[in-house]
Amino acid sequence: MTGAAFERAAADALTTVGADGVRTLAEGIGKQRPRASVLSARAFPGFADAATALLEAIEADGVASSAAAAYLHGLAAGHALRAKEQEISLVWSGPSSHRVPVRTTSRALLQLVEAAQQELLLMTYSATRYTPLTNALDAAVGRGVHIDVVVETLQGAGSALSGTEPASAFLEVPGLRVWHWPLGNRAEPGAKTHAKLALADRRVLLTTSANFTQSGVDRNIEAGVLITGGSVPARTSEHIQELQRTGVLQRYW
Repeated sequence: MTGAAFERAAADALTTVGADGVRTLAEGIGKQRPRASVLSARAFPGFADAATALLEAIEADGVASSAAAAYLHGLAAGHALRAKEQEISLVWSGPSSHRVPVRTTSRALLQLVEAAQQELLLMTYSATRYTPLTNALDAAVGRGVHIDVVVETLQGAGSALSGTEPASAFLEVPGLRVWHWPLGNRAEPGAKTHAKLALADRRVLLTTSANFTQSGVDRNIEAGVLITGGSVPARTSEHIQELQRTGVLQRYW
């Protein structure tokens, strides 16, 4: 049996030290380790304070060590399970309907890029310079994010695209890698690189009908979905990386 003070302290500990930290506390408390050992089990800011508050709440509420440990293990497991859950939302370009709130493609795309911490993948058929995206990619490079961009080429698109190469939309961003699907690797004449997606840290995936152009993300009527969590973003990353590894996709620069 637990008490209100203990449950509040446990919730605060989860916020401060995360699921792994709560598991560490559960293990120390369950094994009735000395107070000093529990407080020093993790060496990062906030851990000792969270552990102190938790131990004091256990004493104040008279919670048995075994019950406290079981509660903390369950709390950590529930938090981890929630983190794996998948959230899907509609993303839209063009006019809004007011009565049905949806996220705009431009905002969803920019927020995805701005939130990336380790790796970022963009894939698009057509692309032109879109200053907000260029600036967001620049900032991501500055954070040390590894960026890959897959684009169609004028040669690959045939007469469907004209003007400058889609890859030129990303020329101003230093350090990113640009990929394409060479004609020689396409099994059928006329096959095109037509996917449009953005993927951050294998966890957040935007897939959309919108090309990464001003018209695509702002003015046209385009629809897509934003997927956060679950296995789909990671599987998408693995699939594209395998296409890169096997040479189906090759470096453009």
